Parts: sequence; structure tokens; C-alpha cells
Amino acid sequence: MTELSGTAGIDRAGLGRPDWAPLAVLATGQFLVVLTTSIVNVALPTVSDGLRLSEQGQAWIVNAYGLAFGALLLVGGRAADLLGRRTVLLAGLGLFAAGSVLAGSAPTAWLLITARALQGVGAAALAPAALALVMVVYPAGAARSRALAVWGAVSAVGGAAGVLLGGLLTEALGWRSVFWAPVPVTVLVVLGCLRYVDRDAPQPAGGGSDFLGAAAVTAGLVAFVLGVSGAGRTGWLSEAVLAPVGSAVVLLGVFLVVERRTAQPLLPLRLFGTGTVGPANLAMALLGAVWVAMFFFLPLYQQRVLGYAPLVTGLAQLPLAGANALASWATPHLAVRFGARRTQTAGALLLAAGLLWFGRLPTDGGFAADMLGPSLLAGAGLGIAFVRLTAGAVEGVPAADAGIAGGLVNTTRQLGGVVGLAFLSTLATARTDAAPADLTHLQALNEGYRLAFTAGGVLTLINALLIATALRRSTARRDSLVTTGDHRS
Repeated sequence: MTELSGTAGIDRAGLGRPDWAPLAVLATGQFLVVLTTSIVNVALPTVSDGLRLSEQGQAWIVNAYGLAFGALLLVGGRAADLLGRRTVLLAGLGLFAAGSVLAGSAPTAWLLITARALQGVGAAALAPAALALVMVVYPAGAARSRALAVWGAVSAVGGAAGVLLGGLLTEALGWRSVFWAPVPVTVLVVLGCLRYVDRDAPQPAGGGSDFLGAAAVTAGLVAFVLGVSGAGRTGWLSEAVLAPVGSAVVLLGVFLVVERRTAQPLLPLRLFGTGTVGPANLAMALLGAVWVAMFFFLPLYQQRVLGYAPLVTGLAQLPLAGANALASWATPHLAVRFGARRTQTAGALLLAAGLLWFGRLPTDGGFAADMLGPSLLAGAGLGIAFVRLTAGAVEGVPAADAGIAGGLVNTTRQLGGVVGLAFLSTLATARTDAAPADLTHLQALNEGYRLAFTAGGVLTLINALLIATALRRSTARRDSLVTTGDHRS
């Protein structure tokens, strides 16, 4: 097995075109990460009945994965740079598979929650390592632009596919099949990685490992996610929220001080001044906030308000997933034709339009009349925005920092999702609780969902403004990953 260095391994057949087998393997690994975030949502009521879970216990089935994933992404990304990306990818896949097996066979709630956390640890290793390998295998230019388009399509479709598969498996085979389903795919990814992804050389550690920085950022992110996740139950100003969030601010402050002073930082702060890394990560956090919330509230509306069965709920995501995939694939061509910044802005505006349209969903809504249109708009906008922001978040990053750049963009998306879901859930609950007495229970629920979608649309309009302004100067210098030498913005 050869070692990757720069663009090595890009043309194994000598035919002057990229070898896409590594991308198929790496993108499938990313698909598993995103799929596992949403596949549980539809099955939660059935899981709750089977293990007699409280509402808080149901929340922890979701939060345990997100907490471990979000808190360890930076550590996973830096480990990939220092230990070798393929090595860390394989280790992450092993942990992910072990967590999936444990979750599928868990006899008790606490063991299921522990297994979900183990899945998150594995995902935190494999996600940044896989993205870093994409950057190394496919050099800046047409090959990487197409690779990131596939990456974006697979990532964005994973959210909708999770809802679809969750509904199908829950009805056909029971809730345990939702956790077993990733296992055979993970095994295939491991085999594909061994066969098609070349071993890369670890980077020299230089001044040593940043253990203090790793401990501070991990503890800080854990405290932050724990605090924000409880805001919907206890209120944003409660001690249960303010204490961990305050601790997180202190710990993350310590982390920044350590990163400035250590010879080999976990997160080199110079990355934020590279290309469009800084503004793209900020925009990705806002995108993550509405992305996670959309795939949370849409199935709730369809099941609780319209009475859809889990399978029908899953099938109803297909138009959104299809629009997402097509838009992701078309994004590099759109960026060449119209410029990266205009394409990113248009994607955010499409997503905003879809969310605002969802904000008008009636209690007796029909799929064709009320959900098809906004699903197509939101899916297309999400695909375009995700591909372009991922490209902007890794553009110009040195190969030695590819893993940490991948970990950073995944971290901002994950943390944005945690904060966004907590914020929008609080809004929805407050609106439902304050609904007029003459409304039925379903109408009151729907009022909350409508407000959540509308607020998500407003956040996305703000994101579109950020993209159109904050990225102007940097995209004018380098029209992120547009590959024909066209630098229009």
C-alpha cells in the first residue's frame, strides 16, 4: 500500500482523470455520520415504549450522540493530522460499529444511551479524517470541486434518508433495526478503505501534543452542549443552563489562551485568517441551526398534526432529499457560471424561502398542496449552501492542517445545530403553551411548529446577508474552489 502525499494516488489508472473509488468510500462514511443523527427521530416513540423511557430519556438518546460527536470533533481532526488520517478513520469506524451493535442489542435505557455516546466518539474521529482525505486525494481544482459536490450531496441527503429509513425499519422490523442498520454499511466502508484509500503519512508532532488544549476544549464543549440542551425544559436563564454555559465560556477562554501559547496547538488560530475559513464556519453554524431543526420539526408536524405513520413520514422526505442531491451536484457548475459568493447567497435565500413557506403549514395540510413546494425549495437551498460553505471552510488550508479544518467545520455545524434546536424548540413550546383557549390541541401544536419554521427562515435570511457581505473580500481574492480560473464574485 502506497502513502498519500499531496496529490498522490489521484490517477491510479494513468488515464488523466481522477480515481473516484476513494471518494465513494469516504462519502459513504460521511453518510453514516449524518444518517445516524436523524434515523432515530421517527423511532423515538417506539423506543420509549419498548424501554419505558421518560421524555428526558428520549432526549438523551439523541443528545448522547450529538454531545460526544460535537465535543470531540476538534480532537478527532487533530488526531487525524498527527496520527494519519486513514488510521484515525479506521479507528473511528471501529468505534462507530461497536456503538451500533451495542445500541441494537441494549437491554436497558442507560446502556442504549452509552452506546449512542460511543457512536458519537467514533463519528468524531471518522468525519474529519474522511474530509481531510478528500482534500488530500483530490487536489484543488476541478477534481476537488466535484468531490466536495458529492460530499455535500451525500451529507445533506443523509438527514432526509435517516427519517425515511427510520420510518421504514421501525414499521417493518422494529426499533432495534434502526441501530443495527449502519453495521453492515460500516463493515463495507472499512473494507473499501483498506482497498481503495492509500495510507497517508502522519505529520510530525513538533513541539508535542496539546493535552491541556484538548482537555479544555472537550470539557468546554461538553458543558456548553449540556447547558444549551436543557434550555427547552428549564428556561434559558435557569441555573441548570447558566452554570454549565458559564463554565463553558471559562474553559473555552482557557483553550484560546493555550492555543496562542503552545508550540503545537490543537487548533492553530491562524486558520481563521486563511481564505474564507472564518466567515464560512460562522455561516455553517447558522446553517446547522436550521438544518437540524428542519429535520426535527417536519417529521413532528407530519406525525403529530397530520397523523402520518412512520413509513409515510419517511417517504414524504423523498422530494426534499432529491432536490438536495441534484442541487449539490449542480453547485460547482453554478459557482463557475455565477461566482461562489452569488451561488452561496442564492442557496441561503432558497432555503429561507422554503422555511418561511413551511411556516404557513395548516393543521389540515396536504402533501402536494402544502409540503411539496417548500420541500423542493428547502432541499435545493440546503444542498447549495452546504457544498459551498464546506468548500469555503477548507479552501486554502495547508495539507498538514486538513484534518483539523475538517473537524472545525463539522464542530461549528454540530454546535449550531444544538443551539438552533434548543432555541427553536423553546420558541415552539412557548407558542403552543400560549395558544388561545379556543384552539384545539393540534392547532396549538401547529402554531408552535409554524413559529419554529418561520424563525428558522429569518435566521437563514440573516445568514444570506452574512454570506453576501462577510465573504465578499475573500471570495474576490479566491473564488472558493471554482476551478476554471474564473474569479468573479
